Amino acid sequence: MTDRHRTQHRRGALLTALLLFASASTLAHEQSPAARAIEYRQSVYHVIGWNFAPMSAAIQGKVPYDKDAFALAAARVAALAPMLPEGFPAGSRVAGKTDAKPEIWQDTAEFARLMKELATRSAALAEIARGGDLEQIRPVFNDLAKTCKSCHKKFRAE
Repeated sequence: MTDRHRTQHRRGALLTALLLFASASTLAHEQSPAARAIEYRQSVYHVIGWNFAPMSAAIQGKVPYDKDAFALAAARVAALAPMLPEGFPAGSRVAGKTDAKPEIWQDTAEFARLMKELATRSAALAEIARGGDLEQIRPVFNDLAKTCKSCHKKFRAE
């Protein structure tokens, strides 16, 4: 392949990539507000789960406890938890697209209370995790896990 052909090939690949990016961006902007809210909250929950799972495994003794990794994961969950409520605007439940129950929008006070509790308990976990003492961390982690479970039980179709 000559240099001229390589240059044309690179330009073609770059143009294709730019067109794909532009198409994806256009599609994202064309989503309904409900679809965008669902995508947002599911993304936040996935990142929380990504960080929560190894902490749970460490608490249960399934993996070795790494105080720095645990503290980092706890800090991430604490940063993400307050972001969740904005992902539940009115009208953002679409049957078949989300596990969110309609009760979220029917019992907004209880849902808001549990979201605030999640943020408060995850912040407490991040704080105690900085100290690195697993015996002090365990009950705080378990309180956070109970908050998650109580919200799932009432507001998530499983």
